[in-house]
Amino acid sequence: MNRFNGMCGHTISDYQRLIEIPGTELAIGSLVEVSDSGVCGDVYGVIRWIGIPPGISKNVLVGIELEDEPSLKNIPLSDGSYNGLRFFTCHQGRAIFVTSDRCKTDRRFTDKDSYHVGNKITNNQEINFGAVACPSISGSVPPLRIHSSDELQKICGKFKGIQGHHNSCYLDATLFSMFTFTSVFDSILYRSPGPKDIRNYRDVQKVLRDEIVNPLRKQLFVRSDSVMKLRELLDQLSSVSGLTCEEKDPEEFLNSLLSQIMRVEPFLKLSSGQDSYFYQLFVDKDEKLTLPTVQQLFEQSFHSSNIKLKEVPSCFIIQMPRFGKSYKMYPRILPSQVLDVTDIIENSPRQCFLCGKLAEYECNECFGSLQVGQVSGLECTAFCQQCLVTFHMHAKRNNHVPTKICIPKDFRIMADHMVVPRVYMELFSVVCIETSHYVAFVKSGSGPDAPWCFFDSMADRKGEQNGYNIPEMTCVPELTQWLSDEGARSINETSPNDKVLPDHAKRIFCDAYMCLYQSTDTMMYH
Repeated sequence: MNRFNGMCGHTISDYQRLIEIPGTELAIGSLVEVSDSGVCGDVYGVIRWIGIPPGISKNVLVGIELEDEPSLKNIPLSDGSYNGLRFFTCHQGRAIFVTSDRCKTDRRFTDKDSYHVGNKITNNQEINFGAVACPSISGSVPPLRIHSSDELQKICGKFKGIQGHHNSCYLDATLFSMFTFTSVFDSILYRSPGPKDIRNYRDVQKVLRDEIVNPLRKQLFVRSDSVMKLRELLDQLSSVSGLTCEEKDPEEFLNSLLSQIMRVEPFLKLSSGQDSYFYQLFVDKDEKLTLPTVQQLFEQSFHSSNIKLKEVPSCFIIQMPRFGKSYKMYPRILPSQVLDVTDIIENSPRQCFLCGKLAEYECNECFGSLQVGQVSGLECTAFCQQCLVTFHMHAKRNNHVPTKICIPKDFRIMADHMVVPRVYMELFSVVCIETSHYVAFVKSGSGPDAPWCFFDSMADRKGEQNGYNIPEMTCVPELTQWLSDEGARSINETSPNDKVLPDHAKRIFCDAYMCLYQSTDTMMYH
């Protein structure tokens, strides 16, 4: 019988809650194994709650969510409740409460194994999965900057990136995209808490920065129990449940972290008055498009919704037109390496698509009506006054109703002496999904020649039920060519069947779930 059983008439506030088990390195979020006195072997799980029951000063009680539903004989199972009180929430039969002396660090993460970088075994033949392998790193660590495929190849290999565990791929791929090679999200790591921030703001920020981002940038490896600390905090502090064990989508994680906990200012400020962290493409399928680009779908979506952005965002997260984990509107989509956002910025100076002078009018009804050279889409909706009159003399267009573009006064003065600039954003990551598993392609630097890597937090596995996942980074030198208009057209014409596409090409064209763009001009101010 559990030595704490029989206590009744108490409330949760009667229990002295702790963050860690005194005298150990085990804390909330730690991965542990629990001895069952040899009846059915050890079981594994994550610490969800630690505390001291009322009336007992020496014994510490630990609540653990198990990886699987075991057949335990000596330990009662629950859904996170103990003695009629709820301490956390999980599936029925997946929670146990034991004394702290029965808990120890999950041995699977103190194992050793050899790993490779490229085709060579590194000088460190063995890598430790215990505390030594992934220490907390305080301070400011800048993102990695890689300039060539050869340089990227040297840092790729197994046990690189974020180690996956317990359905964490949605979070692993997103975090790797957000922080490894770019600083566009770094304000989250350093902003001081304000009066409207939650009480645990610094706790979440410290775990994210010191236990995940800094180790990722410093040593290119984050052990899964470090990530579990963040998952545990998000699960407790946000309305998104199941973040420690269930399959989730990247947008659920981003909503929990950015909106509810860190209160990050939304990246997208829409003319409709709404703000958002990401933008879902909503388009009607065009049967003539066999390989649509993100730029084409982006312009169609903004045109049909008749909205604009109030300002250029530092980051633009775009969700592809797919619903659920299986239905895709287009079998293949080409992620545009550069996103032209000029025509969806409210009151931004634009160029007349016919003569190149400063545009003063916009005609949304002209969208898609024609293509002049390389100009099409929203760019074809902007006119100077003279071209507007001339172009709309045609019988098919003389009933169009254009609207006036509000041009900043300072720019109007200089317009005759300068070229109207266009505003571009750079693709830096594509998060992909196939059969509920998320992976990511991430650009290792800025500029058109920066190489790309492929990241999978669960690329391999050691052991079965009680084993651990092995994350892997792979250099993909062909990706820049595949993402070019000519390269994409060539590989799609020569490989009409998805099964004969190169594996990484299939992933980037067929499985894209979310494209992340950054503005190198504005990201430093956010």
